[in-house]
Amino acid sequence: MSLTKEKIRAYTEILKEELIPAMGCTEPIAISFAASIVSHALGAYPTKVRVGLSGNIIKNVKSVIVPSTGGMHGISSAVCAGIICARPDMKLQVLSIITPDQVAEIRDYQSKCSMEIYELEDSLPFEIIIEGELDKSIAFVHLSKRHTNIEKVRINGKDITSNYYKPDDVVEKESTDRSLLNVEDIVEFAETIDLTELTPLLESQINYNMAIANEGISRDWGASIGRTLYKNSNGETRILARAMSAAGSDARMNGCELPVYIISGSGNQGITATVPVCVYAKDLGSTKEELYRALIISNLITIHQKTGIGCLSAYCGAISAGAGAGCGICYLYGGRFYEIAHTLVNAVAILSGTICDGAKSSCAAKIAMAVEAGIMGYEMAKSGHQFYSGEGIVTKGVENTITNVGRLASVGMSGTDKEIIKIMLGK
Repeated sequence: MSLTKEKIRAYTEILKEELIPAMGCTEPIAISFAASIVSHALGAYPTKVRVGLSGNIIKNVKSVIVPSTGGMHGISSAVCAGIICARPDMKLQVLSIITPDQVAEIRDYQSKCSMEIYELEDSLPFEIIIEGELDKSIAFVHLSKRHTNIEKVRINGKDITSNYYKPDDVVEKESTDRSLLNVEDIVEFAETIDLTELTPLLESQINYNMAIANEGISRDWGASIGRTLYKNSNGETRILARAMSAAGSDARMNGCELPVYIISGSGNQGITATVPVCVYAKDLGSTKEELYRALIISNLITIHQKTGIGCLSAYCGAISAGAGAGCGICYLYGGRFYEIAHTLVNAVAILSGTICDGAKSSCAAKIAMAVEAGIMGYEMAKSGHQFYSGEGIVTKGVENTITNVGRLASVGMSGTDKEIIKIMLGK
């Protein structure tokens, strides 16, 4: 075994840091989380609020429904819901405790509150600044880089960050170095790790993400991409995998209050990396242990790809998760490093460059296509077919191709991202 104890611990910690529950689209929930700190710090609801957001946050909040608000959507609704809730201890499940009476209170507060929303220029891709004013008191909150990463909290200029930031909290501490990830070690880790420590986490991931997928299949949510595919699947596993994954996003993007386990800060990516692997495991009659190990591969390969891309960008994160799922499916069929590496390269060659134009109903359709690319990538590898070095962004070595995808997304598509945001804002 070539994995060191340090790398085994790092891979385990990465999974713990990434796989956390969240209710609703994570960008509006992050805004609600920040807003809840404002009202908590003030001890009351502010009468004036200024909200500064990076362009990517605006992009991902503009069109999505905020859960537990009775169908309200957009930035102002996310801010007001967080202020009324005032429970920052709930983090990304901050809106899960909103009562029906508070929904009416949110609407009333939104109609009375003076709110300014502006774009932060030259900011990080993920940045939220909220200031709340009540009489002569001002509360200031700054989040950046990650959805619950608190950079600063002030009340009337006094730093009270320590009241909300707990260094021993796994979500908020300095992240484990993702550059340690590589496909060969991921496969070895998944094959050999003692599952005792990770089983509760993986079981929760399965239960949460399959629950919202089943909800999306059982009822009409948004554009009902999942239900549409499901009705025409004839029980075919590859279509069921696409349908169930899309259905989870259908529900989540359109106000479903069921929480999901996220990956790379995204519930849609969490669903995409989870559901297809579970569908195939059921069809194959895989054991729970085989499913857990396949999910470890899907999760870590998704995270590995996203490390070079970044949390938010113009590159649709579902593509990374769909490729990760394809690798997990490959593992269930007996594939190991060689087959998984070719599955991944094939999958990213198919759909890399698909744009992210914000969280909304059409995310479900992109997820369906991302899962199809992952499955196609595996089926190509199984048949001995592949895309070769020099064909587009594909180059020799799976790690080199992953690096190219990160470069495409973080550097090549940065201008695309700015133009998408301008289009969405009507500029």
